[in-house]
Amino acid sequence: MLFIIMDFKSVIDRHGTNSLKWDLFDDDLPMWVADMDFRVAPKIQEAILKRAAHPVYGYTVVPDELFESYISWWDRRYDFKMSREDMAYAIGVMPSISSMIRCLTDEDDEILIQTPVYHVFFYVIEDNNRKVLENELIYENEVYRIDFDDLDEKLSKAKMMILCNPHNPIGKIWSREELDKIEELCKKHDVILISDEIHCDLTDPGVKYNPCDSSDNVITCLSPSKSFNIAGFQSSVVHTRNRELLEKIKNQMHVDNSDSCNVFATAAVIAAYKESEDWLEELKEAIYENKQIVREFIANELPIISLVECDATYLLWLDCSRLNVSSKVLSEFLRQNQGLFLSAGVDFGQCGDNFLRMNIACPEELLKEGLLKLKAGIIALNNIRNF
Repeated sequence: MLFIIMDFKSVIDRHGTNSLKWDLFDDDLPMWVADMDFRVAPKIQEAILKRAAHPVYGYTVVPDELFESYISWWDRRYDFKMSREDMAYAIGVMPSISSMIRCLTDEDDEILIQTPVYHVFFYVIEDNNRKVLENELIYENEVYRIDFDDLDEKLSKAKMMILCNPHNPIGKIWSREELDKIEELCKKHDVILISDEIHCDLTDPGVKYNPCDSSDNVITCLSPSKSFNIAGFQSSVVHTRNRELLEKIKNQMHVDNSDSCNVFATAAVIAAYKESEDWLEELKEAIYENKQIVREFIANELPIISLVECDATYLLWLDCSRLNVSSKVLSEFLRQNQGLFLSAGVDFGQCGDNFLRMNIACPEELLKEGLLKLKAGIIALNNIRNF
């Protein structure tokens, strides 16, 4: 039996592990890609080691227990009812969305996204020879809201909408009323609605997200990969009550070879949902404490930047508009000058060009180092511009 204390303070050296975050580039402090620098939940590591102890790692089938763990989790935590018959396994949320685009839309169809939004939404649409249709979120008084008039107009041209719930990068939980209105407009225009809910568990303590109601033409994509930092196992499910759509999706994912299961993924997912809830609650507290550290630092040390208030995800959206510099230039300057890698806001849509995205899912020591580098970089940039 393996026992590990739930530790969100210790810095873990990830160099030399083929980490996308730490080994791909030479930055001193990468705070861009959305994975966490925390030790995985003890029960997950225990389950993986138990499976690894068996000396054969052959092809794997997806057991009912995995689907049952999803069903129990969403019922218990969010009062969201699912049945096994309405679910399909996929190697990841984005591969499944790519398959859905191919089987539920045609080339040159327009697919709507709400910008600024997760940059891979752009790629998955354009790489499949479809067209991006943007419903820009309205940003006023440091708060985002949906432009429903524009959404209504744009959906009349769209074949599909990809929703981010909670929304990455702004960290907003869409209300029940907002989700109902989105679904209503999609039904009005006969638009298929895909809801990416991969960040759903990562809310502030005491706050819950609202699942998108999977009825008629609504499809939800679910995964423990962000919540439990197990994205490397590439595991997710697709859920819809529309059996006709589900059969098309399952057939396409089979053609795309995106419905197979990693030999360790089953053990990791089941251990996450069945045995790691306490770990998740402690994680949420740690992330919330990090948010307070950032909020206080910016207020006291970097008032030229504004923190967009959020109640979900470990990704913070920093309003840098008063610096009067493009996000690409600012991001690259911080990398060259300080070794700090934050995501340029323009990557999430042109309307995000005044922003940077910062991943704060790391021990406090690294977070404070990152904030000091951010301040030093902005001071250096202003000194150069004022020279």
